[in-house]
Amino acid sequence: MDFDPGLLRAFVAVKEVGGFTRAGQRLNLTQSAISHQIRRLEEQVGRQLLHRTTRHLTLTEDGEEFLRHAVQILSSLDALAQRFQPSPVTGVVRFGVPESFMGDRLPPLLCQFARAFPSVRLDVSVTTYLDLRTMIEADELDLAVVLATTDKKNELVLRRTQFVWVAAETFETSSGSLPLALAPAQCVNRQVGLRALAETSVEWHVVFTSPSQQGLRAAVLAGLGVTVLTREDVEPGMKIVDGQYGLPPLPKVNFALVWGQSGQTLAAREFAQMILNMPPTPRLPTLKSRIENGKGTTAKATNQINRGSVQ
Repeated sequence: MDFDPGLLRAFVAVKEVGGFTRAGQRLNLTQSAISHQIRRLEEQVGRQLLHRTTRHLTLTEDGEEFLRHAVQILSSLDALAQRFQPSPVTGVVRFGVPESFMGDRLPPLLCQFARAFPSVRLDVSVTTYLDLRTMIEADELDLAVVLATTDKKNELVLRRTQFVWVAAETFETSSGSLPLALAPAQCVNRQVGLRALAETSVEWHVVFTSPSQQGLRAAVLAGLGVTVLTREDVEPGMKIVDGQYGLPPLPKVNFALVWGQSGQTLAAREFAQMILNMPPTPRLPTLKSRIENGKGTTAKATNQINRGSVQ
C-alpha cells in the first residue's frame, strides 16, 4: 500500500494545529480540500483515524499509531529531498596539491566534495610545490597548497612545521662525503637543504634521486642517505639527524593555501572550506596545538573564505 505524501502531510497538519481550517492555512489549501484528503486517507487505510465533532477533533487509537509512522515517513522524505536537492554551486575547481601534503586523505576529500557538490567538476594536479607556484602565477589553478617560509596576507596558513634532516635509524656513513637522497632540482625540500649546506664546509654527494615521495622514503629507510623532510613526515624507522655530520639547522615553513587570479569562485571557496575543516592526521599536530601555534589562523581563514576576501 503506497501512501500519497500529500495526504500524510494533511493528516499530520490537522493533528498539529487541531483543525481542518488551520491545517488548510498551513498548507495553502481550503478547508474542504483538507477534509477531502482526510477522507481519501481513511478510505485507503480502511479505518477511521479521527473523531470529529463540532468542537473537538481527536485521534482514534489507529490514528495515534498511523500518526507515528506518518511523521517518520515525512521526516525521512524531507531529509532525502534536502540531501539530493540541486546544488547552487556549479563550475570547475582547479586544485593543486603536492603528494606529501595529504597522502591518503586526498581521495576521501575528493569523494566528500563530489557528493556535496555534484554539479562541480574537480581538476586536480599533484606535483611539486614549485610547479604549483608556477601554475598559480599563470592562473592555471584556482587554488593550491604550497610551502611558504613567511606569512603573506593573500595566503591561508593550514599548518606550520619545520624542515629537518632525516636518516634511517640504522644509518651510518664512513666516507668523508655525506650521501643525500633528494628529489629533483625543482623540489623545495632539496633547495632548502642544499642552500643550508652551501653555508657550511660539509662535503656531500647525491646518491639517490626520485620525484616520488615514496621512492625517497624507501631510499632513506634502506640507509642509502640523508634527506630533507618536514617534521610530520618522519616515519617509524627514521630519525632526525639535525646537528649530526655537521648538518646545519633548517628553517620553519608554512603549508599555505594560495589562490589563482580567477580562483575566488563560490565552488573554489567551498572546496577551500572543506580543506580547512579536515581533521589532522595522527602524525600532524593536534587541533589545539594548531590553534596555539597558528594564533587562531584557522578561524581567521574561515572568516576570510566566507567573506571571499582572499585575493
